[in-house]
Amino acid sequence: MKTILWVAAGGACGAVLRYCVQALTSGAEFPWGTLLVNIAGCLAIGLAIGAFAGAAWFEDVGRPLLVAGVLGAFTTFSAFSVDTVLLWEQGRVVSTITYVLSSVACCILAAALGYRIAGGVA
Repeated sequence: MKTILWVAAGGACGAVLRYCVQALTSGAEFPWGTLLVNIAGCLAIGLAIGAFAGAAWFEDVGRPLLVAGVLGAFTTFSAFSVDTVLLWEQGRVVSTITYVLSSVACCILAAALGYRIAGGVA
């Protein structure tokens, strides 16, 4: 139960941070807010996993609070990116390529399908 509370607290912070970045960049013709949160989130998750993975405090509190909570709410692209890096680091080249291509293609198709089902014209 304590872990869920860490995730929830971090998630609230991450969601607010994402909203603030999006608000600062609203009205732009390019989706700068999304790009910025994705890049920042990927940098942050790489730093956190690279520096602290395996440390007891990180596994007990840091990973649920920072990785699943803050960064999970800030951007899910960070989780996708670190999963890709870990597959690559394990030497699983085919799995890495398959994961990247299937994630991008399937997620775009799923978003388009959802949009159409809801009455959009994508």
